[in-house]
Amino acid sequence: MATRHLRGVLCYEVSEEEKRLYSEIDKENTGWFQAYKLLGSWHIGAGVRDQHEYLNIDRHVDKQGHPEALRPLLPEIKEFSRFNHDNVLLIALSLELHEDALVNIHKCNNLGEAFIRFMKYHPRSAEDEEKTKNVWLKGHTDSGTITILWSQPVAALQILGTDGKWRWVRHVENALVVNAGEAMDFLTGGYYKGTIHRVVQPPRDQRGYTRLGVFYFAMSDGDVRLIPLRESPVLQREGITPRCDDNVAPTMLDWRRDRANAYGRVELKPGQENGVEEEIIQGLVVKHYN
Repeated sequence: MATRHLRGVLCYEVSEEEKRLYSEIDKENTGWFQAYKLLGSWHIGAGVRDQHEYLNIDRHVDKQGHPEALRPLLPEIKEFSRFNHDNVLLIALSLELHEDALVNIHKCNNLGEAFIRFMKYHPRSAEDEEKTKNVWLKGHTDSGTITILWSQPVAALQILGTDGKWRWVRHVENALVVNAGEAMDFLTGGYYKGTIHRVVQPPRDQRGYTRLGVFYFAMSDGDVRLIPLRESPVLQREGITPRCDDNVAPTMLDWRRDRANAYGRVELKPGQENGVEEEIIQGLVVKHYN
């Protein structure tokens, strides 16, 4: 299966020199890594840099260059992307909208940026674990509409419940974990709230294993303004809480790029809630959870 081979490509078959060729963020402040994000690009906390790398592949695989070892797999990657992307149909049906309602704004036009990610987490030193309280990636919400995570056996993902407690996400073979993102929160007026999640050090009996993740990040088309889908009968019944006035709502492209450019690179400010840090994006508060 291509996904298994791709994880091998990420870990073993691409040299550090070739990774660097595909790791620069372009000069237009898009926040988009051409393919690779190298180790240590982000500040996690207490002076500790991240210890994970990933490979981003645009849904339209021809939009970017690829490391040589990846190129024979591109037809399978394209099909894998399509399979994941079709899940937006289900969200529309749950809102009692026509099944094409979300598909029509997820066509991945020239401004669309949906993508696959293959990610590898490297072990950290005991000193870094202590400094960050075993947190590998702070609690956050994703910027897109939905994120699909293919379940994998090394536990590290946690979600924050409404009771303020972090809970492990249990591995289920061949299962998908579907997180709502910030764009979905915008589009549903808070009906589907962004899933707050984080990555932490695995349980003691799993710490000797490399953690590899496979994800699909769905984004609406870049020119879609993130305002509530008020035609939804479900939202009309349940109520709509917009994140901002329609006339100042960001587009998907602006929101995604501003979020990506700021992540791990700007200084966060203490929030009003305990253990929460904040930044301002497009005039809106974005929270990070420790």
